[in-house]
Amino acid sequence: MNEFASQHPILVVALPKIVVLLLVLLTSLAYLTWFERKVVAHIQSRWGPYRVGPHGLLQPLADGVKFLFKEDVTPAGADKFVYFLAPFLSLSLAITSIAVIPFGPKEFTVFGQPTPLAITNLNIGLLVLFAITSMGVYGVALAGWSSNSKYPLLGGLRSSAQMISYELALTMSVVGVILMAGTFNLSEIVMSQQGFHWGFLPRWNLIGGPMPQLLGFLLFFTAAVAETNRAPFDLAEAESELVAGFHTEYASFKFAMFFMAEYSSMITVSCLATILFFGGWLSPFPQTAAFAWAHYIPAAAFALAGLALIFYGIRYLTMFGRVVLPVLGVVLGALALLFIRPGVTEFVQGPFWFLLKVVFFLFVYVWVRGTLPRLRYDQLMGFGWKLLLPLSILNVVITSLAIVLTQR
Repeated sequence: MNEFASQHPILVVALPKIVVLLLVLLTSLAYLTWFERKVVAHIQSRWGPYRVGPHGLLQPLADGVKFLFKEDVTPAGADKFVYFLAPFLSLSLAITSIAVIPFGPKEFTVFGQPTPLAITNLNIGLLVLFAITSMGVYGVALAGWSSNSKYPLLGGLRSSAQMISYELALTMSVVGVILMAGTFNLSEIVMSQQGFHWGFLPRWNLIGGPMPQLLGFLLFFTAAVAETNRAPFDLAEAESELVAGFHTEYASFKFAMFFMAEYSSMITVSCLATILFFGGWLSPFPQTAAFAWAHYIPAAAFALAGLALIFYGIRYLTMFGRVVLPVLGVVLGALALLFIRPGVTEFVQGPFWFLLKVVFFLFVYVWVRGTLPRLRYDQLMGFGWKLLLPLSILNVVITSLAIVLTQR
């Protein structure tokens, strides 16, 4: 094994990271559906998934089994090669985009080879990510066309026009961040946000100099919601007009692949918003002796969550819940004890703060879906071309002027 690792170091390092990331990502996609259904249910004063496992924790497993065993109907007039290619293309592109996301600053060792907390660390990582995500429109367009049905064709055309239109505003909204950081490398963009104003206010691009990117962030997140076909911009699946849009003729696991691609794109957008505007893995607390206690926040958060699960679980309604929830609480408590060990405490700081910010943006995604009504198609296109794109160009101009004036 050591000889193989010495001959193929990149392969030996990359493969374990890819396997672990895929396992974590696919599990996250499954439970993101549970998370969305629970949050929207509470917004609307409902319970959401509750019966399959304690608090519906096994609902994603039940949904997966249902999709695997549902009848897989293929339209008689469909272009079968393109019909099967479309969901695979959408999902593979959405998952691939996660490969360039850095989750922390620390390196770790795989078979004796040091490697960063990312699949790859590219100097043009942001360009590569936008190139991959922009190709996602092909999956939607091909799905609508290959089904040989009018409703999917209309849904595919609408979705393609929407995604291409908002792609412009999305890319222009981050130009201000690129100008301030002077790089396309995502890790370097995060590191350019180090430091604090007046000793306590983080120098994140959202509020940092020379030009705070508050407008850029609002434009980015709005365009990203539309780019991922999420409410209130989910015209791709406007049931009142298109039955279900471009995936009307899809069933079984192919249907599930489109939703997995959508949730994967949500995770990618949340990661990008965190990196570009909210300091990535950087802690919101200064790294000074007065704030040394902040290093123990990850351990404290896991410990409190574990205790809450144990005390809630022992009083749960079903026997299964009275076993599963306390066991999960014990696991979280064990992780809390691990996080206070020397060396581990420093290592988990970056991933903890990064993932906490990502979860916050995912919550905002769900919150928006549960509160805002769907736009009309003319409103959608007008909003993108007449408001978002001009404002994103204006943000680039103002940021450029601010950088030139501060450099004099």
